[in-house]
Amino acid sequence: MLGVHTNVLVRFLVRDDEAQFEKARKLIKREVAAGRRVFVSQLVLMETEWVLRSRYSLPKNQIIETVSGLLDTTDVRFEDEPAIEEALYTWKDAAADFADCLIGAKNRRLGCRATATCDAKAVKLPGFVAA
Repeated sequence: MLGVHTNVLVRFLVRDDEAQFEKARKLIKREVAAGRRVFVSQLVLMETEWVLRSRYSLPKNQIIETVSGLLDTTDVRFEDEPAIEEALYTWKDAAADFADCLIGAKNRRLGCRATATCDAKAVKLPGFVAA
């Protein structure tokens, strides 16, 4: 298994630089052809969401579709997929950021009774309490 950095994942997803896209595509294709999967950590996923939203102005629904599509592939493995699925489901109807949704989901899966926050949007998420 080969972990990928945010810039590899973003290049592969947005295809805004053909040379970099080809490098990312070939790297992923080579790993898959060898029977190995590509690994995306939660840090890389959070950073990728931020880049897609802030740099490329992708709307939330398109980002959700993109990440959901990656979750459905057998060639990509994510760190704690159930937490990511829960975060996407929560984020779909939330005003809070994806990162907040993922932090809450991950904390619940790790046994936290709640996540304390000073963020006015995040405190409205299930499982969050005001600090």
